[in-house]
Amino acid sequence: MAKINFKPNEDRVLVQPEPAEEKTAAGIIIPDTAKEKPQRGRVVAVGDGSKDKPVTVKVGDRVLYGKYAGTEITIDGEEYLIMRNSDIFGTF
Repeated sequence: MAKINFKPNEDRVLVQPEPAEEKTAAGIIIPDTAKEKPQRGRVVAVGDGSKDKPVTVKVGDRVLYGKYAGTEITIDGEEYLIMRNSDIFGTF
């Protein structure tokens, strides 16, 4: 994971989504039009939080988030999601 020169504000978290599944468990190849949006990713940067909303994840954590959580942004040619800490369901 490359160091990124971006610092989210307050309780926001920058997440790099994992790639979408290419095959099913049975080995069937999924076409691009039928792929689900990824709901897993790795935390790349975190904000400082605020007094009443601390950030509960840290850089490097693998997280699970909602299908439509966050806003897609591009930094240095890479795709990321920026979302609030509360949009993250948990870590694994």
